[in-house]
Amino acid sequence: MFSYRHAFHAGNHADVLKHAILVHTLDYFNKKDAPYWVIDTHAGAGLYSLDSDWAAKTSEFADGIGRLWEAKDLPPLLADYVARIRDYNTNGRLRRYPGSPWLTLDALRPSDRLRLFEMHPTEIDTLVGNLEHQGRAAQRQTTIYGDDGFEGVKALLPPPTRRGMVLIDPSYEDKHDYRRTLLTVKECIKRFATGTYAIWYPLVQRREASEMARHFENLKVKSWLHATLTVKKATIDGYGLHGSGMFLINPPWTLHDALKKAMPYLARELAQDERAGFTLQYRENPFPVPKKQSDD
Repeated sequence: MFSYRHAFHAGNHADVLKHAILVHTLDYFNKKDAPYWVIDTHAGAGLYSLDSDWAAKTSEFADGIGRLWEAKDLPPLLADYVARIRDYNTNGRLRRYPGSPWLTLDALRPSDRLRLFEMHPTEIDTLVGNLEHQGRAAQRQTTIYGDDGFEGVKALLPPPTRRGMVLIDPSYEDKHDYRRTLLTVKECIKRFATGTYAIWYPLVQRREASEMARHFENLKVKSWLHATLTVKKATIDGYGLHGSGMFLINPPWTLHDALKKAMPYLARELAQDERAGFTLQYRENPFPVPKKQSDD
């Protein structure tokens, strides 16, 4: 069992990118009345205290959500994201940070469903405990599995609603996670070609990271979006997170324009040195998708 703990990194620059995109995508799903499922393959604990020993040990949130907390000129995508974080900090002080499961629960309507996978024993215990405090409605909508998300997600596709999103964001501490992520996405697409897939990955000095992104760009899918945010120069020894990427398959059509405004802002405001920057690519492919499944 790997020692990765989400609490160390809650609210950092990688979370900002991932969760801002998640919030926008869920808002897009809610524009249609049809219900949908969200499946999170590596859920974590769901909710984090930023003044806990775990978070205080690194204080990574200070260079992430902390830099946006008092900003008055946020682009719309980031303003929506920060507003969701403020819902958990009603006194104005940044003390709590919601992970992907909680941001998703906030967006779900009564007919929507959330499926969570988490294998770390401490994380899943905390996740279950946190959900117990969310009330019966959230508990009815949510199922937690203490299983391998890479394998478990495939059994849930396609969802009964034929609308859905899959979030895949392992720690990648195990280098095999890159290949497992790629293979899982390929298998999921076979089962649910019109689903939206959001894959987070770290920008690190590892060949597997860049190769995985290139493989995603060559998949036969309707459309994809690839955004990366670099906040500092990579270290000589190759250790440490100098940025992160989000690759979306079948993204909301509104996301590219929203990120055109948000990414330059993030690269400027979250920069830790002169090497900060971003990339943003979007492509529509002429590949057919099954007509029996609804689009988005």
